[in-house]
Amino acid sequence: MAAIRVLVSGAGGRMGRTVIEAVMAAADMALVGGADPAHVGDMLSALVADAPEVAITETVAGAMEATKPDVMVDFTRPAAVMGNLRTALAARVACVVGTTGFSHGDIDEVASLCREYETPAVIAPNFSIGANLMMKFATEAAALMDYAAIIESHHENKLDAPSGTAKATAERMAEARGEDFESRPTEHFALEGVRGGTVSGVSVHSIRMAGVVANQRVVFGGPGETLSIEHITTGRECFMPGVLLAIREVRELEGLVYGLEELLINT
Repeated sequence: MAAIRVLVSGAGGRMGRTVIEAVMAAADMALVGGADPAHVGDMLSALVADAPEVAITETVAGAMEATKPDVMVDFTRPAAVMGNLRTALAARVACVVGTTGFSHGDIDEVASLCREYETPAVIAPNFSIGANLMMKFATEAAALMDYAAIIESHHENKLDAPSGTAKATAERMAEARGEDFESRPTEHFALEGVRGGTVSGVSVHSIRMAGVVANQRVVFGGPGETLSIEHITTGRECFMPGVLLAIREVRELEGLVYGLEELLINT
């Protein structure tokens, strides 16, 4: 069986470089190109040792024309990802996306593009196995506890808040519960915004600072007790098993699959 030809969009970022290393180590995949406007003309080998001597292009369109990939993996920015997806899906290249910051309208558009071009895509708020288990357990607890909060922490360069994982967790918890969580209003604020944003009664707090990769804690409260479900990331390599699984499975899917759990269920 021919190796899966993979293009990495956002090749020069920390996640992009980690994806490059993971794809290079996978026996059934071939790294064929990279796109990143901050590294135009650089060789992939300048980013990761032993990577191919292939020049990084400014745009996904240019990279696709030069490399003819089977799958595009995108870890870029909220402002760039929709344009990249429009280009890739129109070229009938399957997509695996870890970029966050999608609106509901964006998700609807991607689903429509997948149908129009009969090309599948996977968008996952989090590719970590542990993070997906954390979301699953939080969803199970949601029906049985009355109060809930999410505290998520990411590195200082993350551009969106709350994280896609936090938003998805809160939405799934609310859906499983079937009604809003209880929430008592604060009458006086000494500091505006101190209680964070709210999703169906779940208060969501975002921390951005150096020294953190991607952590999340879900806290539930009931009479006389609390329950905490926490996922801590110590290195970006934790996302790679999920990314590689999505690369292997995406071309066999139909339309848009949002979230990694569907792929995990079928493995």
